Amino acid sequence: MSEVVTPVDPYAGYEALRNHAPVTQLEAGGPWQVSRHADVHQVLKDHQTYSSDVSIRPPDERGEPSMLFSDPPVHHRLRKLVSTAFKPAHIERQSDAIRARAERLIDDLPHEQSVDLVSALAAPLPVMVIAEMLGVEDGDLFTFKQWSDAIFSNIGEILFGTPSAQAERAAVEMDRYFLEQIKGLRERPQGHLLGRLVATETEDGRLKDEELLSFCRLLLIAGNETTTGLITASARIFHEFPQTLDLIRSNTALIPTFIEEALRYYSPFSATVRRTSKEVTLAGVVIPEGDLVIPLIASANRDSRVFDQPEIFQIDRNPNPHLALGFGIHFCLGAHLARLEGKIVVECLAAQFGAITLADPNQTEVGGLGGPKTMDVILRPR
Repeated sequence: MSEVVTPVDPYAGYEALRNHAPVTQLEAGGPWQVSRHADVHQVLKDHQTYSSDVSIRPPDERGEPSMLFSDPPVHHRLRKLVSTAFKPAHIERQSDAIRARAERLIDDLPHEQSVDLVSALAAPLPVMVIAEMLGVEDGDLFTFKQWSDAIFSNIGEILFGTPSAQAERAAVEMDRYFLEQIKGLRERPQGHLLGRLVATETEDGRLKDEELLSFCRLLLIAGNETTTGLITASARIFHEFPQTLDLIRSNTALIPTFIEEALRYYSPFSATVRRTSKEVTLAGVVIPEGDLVIPLIASANRDSRVFDQPEIFQIDRNPNPHLALGFGIHFCLGAHLARLEGKIVVECLAAQFGAITLADPNQTEVGGLGGPKTMDVILRPR
């Protein structure tokens, strides 16, 4: 009989780091972990000292730069091109369509039996929304999500090592798919986001195919994983703090602060990465030029120096200066979209269900990148 292994809760470790080693090197010559809110904030804010151009792969292997892993002026140019599609007013216009998709998925959830919330709701909803922005047909959604999982789960190897065969195959297949889409859009323009990007004129002319592919990859990853993590975090919170579901049902005005507290309490991304552009002193520790720095976002969001009783989920916490969506020039481009999707899902779940519990609380780890890949829950109707 195999032994049941209980996942490790990282938050006790984060607290120890904050109290005793707020800036520490993992190993000789290795990256530096930064755990306190003030220091993580400083790293995210100072893009000149802490560069996002972190890849060690040769330039000829990287392709066109990604907005996630570039510095100004490249970053500013890329962000400007896509930012109009993510303006709050434009995102809000998608609210009815998002709600309709969310309600269909939630209506199909079984009651009083275990169901994987990731595959049934948390993953497909944001995939549907981003896919629609990119002009992906509904019949291609399953493949679209497979590409996202394969590429995102290998992001470390893609940046710092050799990507897995699965990740490389997914990248090739996705590029081939979108190259066909782009070719068609050049001949027959469309009004969705990818169609508008294909038609965009810049000072250097139209965007090249490789630049357009870079945007597709960015949206595929960044547009899906934040919302998936937020939805699974909300379900775990409903299990651990069941009174929150009743509070939301009786007062939907609490949903915005619930969303912000969920982002703080179980951050969709536990960490990110930067590279020093010069020698720097942080929290009294000297970090050499060219070293990798890992701001521990999940740790910063539980820092008692900033948050009163950070280990308690406070549905109406205010102020709530969490860093779950980043800070500075790399603040999450899809933040408003993720919040809107999260708000709609939470409102729909509270309207339909009297309790949401984890089938096995030890099944999934917390504090990972983008939320768990599976989460079995039991939904009990009102």
